[in-house]
Amino acid sequence: MSDLRKLVGSDCLLWLPGVVAVVRDENRRVLLQRRSAADLWTPLSGILEPGEAPAAGVVREVGEETGLEVVVERLAGVTCSPPVRHGNGHRAQYLEIVFACCPVDPDSLPRVCDDESVEVGWFSLDALPPMSERMREIIALVEKDETAAWFAPAQ
Repeated sequence: MSDLRKLVGSDCLLWLPGVVAVVRDENRRVLLQRRSAADLWTPLSGILEPGEAPAAGVVREVGEETGLEVVVERLAGVTCSPPVRHGNGHRAQYLEIVFACCPVDPDSLPRVCDDESVEVGWFSLDALPPMSERMREIIALVEKDETAAWFAPAQ
């Protein structure tokens, strides 16, 4: 990614493939992270590596960020983020492939494993921590009975 940014600069809006894991345990709690870049909670997410299959990428991202091994249950939806400007000035917009996942070992405890998060934890759906409405919509995709859902970003 850094090589591409050197070529196009910070102000160029990059379209990037991302994955989002809505990880639920046997009690239907959802695993969330509080990102270091903001004080809001989100599902676990990240950018796919070149050539990486989305399901493999979401499993990798959850492991890197929390130490948990997860299994993908199903594709829950595909979304498009609004354009963002990151703290370093880079502009991006994400194609977000949202997966419903569950932990391989329900007794494993998540932990912060990298500098992208300051906290991780399990939350019941009726007691979610501070998060954007958009993140609530992404979590809601997993709760729907449909196999997959599609929606455009909020304008």
